[in-house]
Amino acid sequence: MESSTSEDYSDRTSRHKWALSQEAFDKLLTSFDPDREIAGAKYVELRSNLTRFFEWRGCLYPEDHADETINRVARRIVGGEEVREPSKYSFGVARLLLLEAQKEAVKERTALRELPGSQQTFETAMESDELKGRVESLEECLKALSTENRELILQYYQGEKSAKIENRKRLTDRFKVPLNVLRMRALRLREKLMGCVEDRLKKVRFNV
Repeated sequence: MESSTSEDYSDRTSRHKWALSQEAFDKLLTSFDPDREIAGAKYVELRSNLTRFFEWRGCLYPEDHADETINRVARRIVGGEEVREPSKYSFGVARLLLLEAQKEAVKERTALRELPGSQQTFETAMESDELKGRVESLEECLKALSTENRELILQYYQGEKSAKIENRKRLTDRFKVPLNVLRMRALRLREKLMGCVEDRLKKVRFNV
């Protein structure tokens, strides 16, 4: 029986604790359709619909939320849960994720209002240091990729709206692959980079 309770999906750091593996991705596609090509098309359609869902509701990073939704669904599937209607199930997860994001935004605004000026300055400095660390870690992780993968991931997310669409069309021509295959490849590279960045940050924090 399908279930998508808030208890299952309330962990804010789940994207850092669990990365989309090839096994999970394959099982996710199979849940759409046994035919790989049909499954890929359904996956691309779902991701596009999820992105619009979050975009229309004012989320700053709709694509990130769409990817996180899909990750959570894949995690449930690889964990043994039977998902008969993955698209419908995914939107149930998306609604819960939206509630989480809205609650966190309210908490953060409330916390900022309650902070004294000096504490705000301290928090801003800490955030600045963390951002710098993330940027440096990302640069190192990008260097570890092959030249082809590095250029693919950088160009895939480059630009805004129409410019981004044109960039992706050029990539499909360059790598001679359909758009859905390009998106899947970019998603796997993005997950790999996120995991690499988090591992480097942990080593810095704990002086490993």
